[in-house]
Amino acid sequence: MKKHIPDKISDLEAHALGIIKHHISHRPKTRKMWTLITDSSDIQACWKMANYVAGTKLGMNDHGRTHAYVATASALTMLDLLDGSLFCPDIVAGGFGDQDDATLVVITAMLCHDLGNTIHREEHADLGVVVTLPILDRLLPEIYDDQTKLLAIRSFILSAIYSHHGIPRPLTIEAALVCIADSTDMTKGRGRVAFDSGSITIHSVSALSIEKVEIKKGTTKPIGLVIHMSSPAGIFQVQEILAPKVRAGPLADAVDVVAVTIEEAHAAGHAIITGIHMQGSKFVPLQPESSSTGKSVKKRR
Repeated sequence: MKKHIPDKISDLEAHALGIIKHHISHRPKTRKMWTLITDSSDIQACWKMANYVAGTKLGMNDHGRTHAYVATASALTMLDLLDGSLFCPDIVAGGFGDQDDATLVVITAMLCHDLGNTIHREEHADLGVVVTLPILDRLLPEIYDDQTKLLAIRSFILSAIYSHHGIPRPLTIEAALVCIADSTDMTKGRGRVAFDSGSITIHSVSALSIEKVEIKKGTTKPIGLVIHMSSPAGIFQVQEILAPKVRAGPLADAVDVVAVTIEEAHAAGHAIITGIHMQGSKFVPLQPESSSTGKSVKKRR
């Protein structure tokens, strides 16, 4: 019997699509690339195969279209939060293009970052460059007439795909956004798929503890990531999956990471700690009266 999956995949996709369309509405080159990618039968087939290898063969969470959409929505949200900060996209800072070009790089790399899974999970970031290269050579000429600019844009995209696991470290702002956003897709909706298929690991169990990942303007940094947990098991996802990717690239000082247990967890007695806050290379307990969620956190008696 097929078990019920909370936060249905279709709902996750629909929510992500709304965010993506909002962020690209005023970016004509990015909008065209989005259409070219999502209409591509090659990429649709790659998403299905990547999900088959990761999900069916290895018992992992979704690595297909849904993951690509959710992670893309996160990356675009963070990119817009950087606007006006000291963390300017490298394409703009280096004189290779404008904000629309930077957005195109982020959305393309994000949508294609896991295509290497179509071959194998091992070294899939390296393989992703191989799989994506001919696709880019087909699609990018639809947008860029200048061959020199096209090659620069292609290089930025492939660099982000190659470093999306954080090893090797991302070198550009665009690549760092792809690396971090990849790990923000950790909510219980996608974790349930692996769990219900029989993969009972710390990865699937901890993913079931993540109720919501909130991306907003930080209190002291441009980006604030607030992870809402139903139990402390979710700390594994934050400390072992998300945090290393935040630290890996040039956005380490631009992102504030906080994980908090939800009120229902406290009421049920499931919360060992109120929350944790990333400070440099370590996490510290969240101060009761000081939370990056913007709300006061009170001690329970």
